[in-house]
Amino acid sequence: MYYHRQLESTILKVADEFACITLYGARQTGKSTMVRTLFESFEYVTLDHSRERLLASEDPELFLQSHGIPLVIDEIQKVPELMEAIKIRIDEEKLNSVRTGKKTGLMYILTGSNTHEIKEKASETLAGRTAIIEVSSFAANEKDQIPGHDFFPDLPTLMSRKEKLIPRNRYEVFEEIYKGGMPEYWVQKPDRNTFFESYISTYLEKDVSRLINIGKLNDFRKFMMVSALRTAQQLDFTEIGNAIGIDSRTAKSWISILESSGIIMLLQPYATNLSKRIVKTPKMYFMDTGLCSFLCGWSDPRILEASSMSGAFFETYVVSEIVKSIRNSGKRIEYTLYYYRDRDQKEVDVLYIKDQMIYPVEIKKGIGRDKANKNFRILEQYKMPVATGLIVDTGDRLIPLNRDAYYCPVGMIGL
Repeated sequence: MYYHRQLESTILKVADEFACITLYGARQTGKSTMVRTLFESFEYVTLDHSRERLLASEDPELFLQSHGIPLVIDEIQKVPELMEAIKIRIDEEKLNSVRTGKKTGLMYILTGSNTHEIKEKASETLAGRTAIIEVSSFAANEKDQIPGHDFFPDLPTLMSRKEKLIPRNRYEVFEEIYKGGMPEYWVQKPDRNTFFESYISTYLEKDVSRLINIGKLNDFRKFMMVSALRTAQQLDFTEIGNAIGIDSRTAKSWISILESSGIIMLLQPYATNLSKRIVKTPKMYFMDTGLCSFLCGWSDPRILEASSMSGAFFETYVVSEIVKSIRNSGKRIEYTLYYYRDRDQKEVDVLYIKDQMIYPVEIKKGIGRDKANKNFRILEQYKMPVATGLIVDTGDRLIPLNRDAYYCPVGMIGL
């Protein structure tokens, strides 16, 4: 069974506007399946095949000549220099279209799993020629096959969407956290241990081994486990490094590898020149809670929900759902999503910045009546309007806490 993705409309739109589309994201996020479903008439080739990879490396022009147009090229990060030859062919086709008056259609779709390398190479080499789109694992609305939207925490917008909410109790939320959102695991339902063990082994062998000494792979696996135990925390490279016996410089480099391959995302603090009291350390979140819970060794969602890490996992889940909803709308989180924390330990979990307005979001696993929005007022220092805030929880209704904040069920993210 094929699950339709929210990104499909964005991809089909840019297919009419660009000669090339570049899709990147972590492994097992469904990039190839989505592309081959949407463009089933396109020829498909993967650079996983050694013969194709060798030809693409040694003679990029001959490689492109040996395949038709339009063409899907999977695992493009294995031969990034191929983009130079693609650029030349696109430019030739555009020049020809000027002469003939015929519009240049979509020629190439590139997919790959090294997010930083592909994004940087495509931005430099194919600037103006390719649409660049990041693909995440399933968001909650995609699992339920409900059309989704950008997470825009504007109260009237949320009120208009509340009828679409599918209520979930706390255990159901943690069962979803435990499973994660990788399409193959969610749809095919293979043995959990086998799936995630295979995922990690493939990731280490195909992605990480290109970047670090092969003898360090076991250390890197331990590093992934130690990092998973620190999801939703501020990064401390020295502390993480000490936990497995590496220096802070190596820990920083390895965090960069996890980020560049889409395993984690770093949420930056919101800071201006207004105050030197704002912390400058990013917070780390795993983008798939299923992988994170596997790395932490949790064997049951009920045990996870009752553990001391349940709050961190719920926060990780909420932040990842917000990120997915933004990306699935074809937008980027840079310059949009932050958190706030100062040296007095006052914190707001998520700040969504749009049109010179601050939308504060607090994340609470439980359902309470405490002053969950007590730190929202501190945001007034930025001299920007502060919208009605949200306290995302495991409740089942959108209800006011007070005039400044509403309790918002986690299931409303992305609706």
